[in-house]
Parts: sequence; C-alpha cells; structure tokens
Amino acid sequence: MSLVLETQKKKLKLRSVRRGIREMDLILGAFAALHLSTMSAEQLSLYERLLQENDHDLYDWITGQSSVPTVFRDLIKEIATGYQQEKGSFLL
Repeated sequence: MSLVLETQKKKLKLRSVRRGIREMDLILGAFAALHLSTMSAEQLSLYERLLQENDHDLYDWITGQSSVPTVFRDLIKEIATGYQQEKGSFLL
C-alpha cells in the first residue's frame, strides 16, 4: 500500500472518532475501524467528503430522519446498515 493512502487512512480514522458529538464518534469510529483498511482510493475520497459534512446532518441521514444527498446515498446506507447490525438499534 502506498504511503499516501496509508497516511490518508490514518487521518480519516482520527477524523472519524473526533467528530464533535459522541454519537457520530461512535458510529463513524466503528465504521472506520471495520472498513478503512479495505477501501479503494475512490471510496476514501468519498468518505473524506462525507466527513466534511455537519454532524447533525450526518446523524439525521444515518438514522433516516432526513433524506440523504445522492452522492452519499450508498455510503450512508452502508454505515447505517453496519451500525444497526452491531447495535441492534439507533438508541444511543
């Protein structure tokens, strides 16, 4: 793996667990721990774009409280599905 990708993955992992609201730290931290190591450069770029979004918007998208922008739809679905399977619900 290239040093550039490895560095990007480390930065994304850190940004995933230091979000600002605890719920997103937990949800994105768990997702990052499970998936960053196998993501392609394209997937990492999209995830990086996702991390630039507001935490409250992200939480609403993941919990189905508001509609997800088309560009993030598949990624949010993957994050939400993984979280539901691990935790059983969105009750934090």
